Amino acid sequence: MNRLTIETLEVCVKETEETVRTADKQFSQQPISYLQSNIAEFFYVDSPDFDKINVDSLVLEVDDIFKTYMALFGLQGKKKEGDAIRGFIEEKLQHKLTGCSISFSDNEGFWEVNMPLDPIEGFEESMPIQDVLQLLHNILSGLNEMRAGQ
Repeated sequence: MNRLTIETLEVCVKETEETVRTADKQFSQQPISYLQSNIAEFFYVDSPDFDKINVDSLVLEVDDIFKTYMALFGLQGKKKEGDAIRGFIEEKLQHKLTGCSISFSDNEGFWEVNMPLDPIEGFEESMPIQDVLQLLHNILSGLNEMRAGQ
């Protein structure tokens, strides 16, 4: 399996969406628990590997209310794919859907997905940021393959 390429990893303030800093490879080796310690921040991730599987505008954060790790992203696709997308994601979350939302934006023509990371098999808050992104990419690659096979 190829190592995920991260072109941009920005640390941003939730309230203003202002970039605090652009992180480097060394930063991506910090544990994802950085977000628990810095709950007012989120990560914006840009990667050609996510682009290839129709994932746009990927953000990682900790939910202010539930204190769960979340991946927020746009998923290019058709409205009719809703049941298949929901079913796939629910299975990967082991049906622990607290904080999960999946909705189609008619204006934008893509799915808006808020997906908790905590229930995903293999996820641990001690994992490096890079490894969390790799895990998420692997799951969403499976979703992309499933959709392509329909």
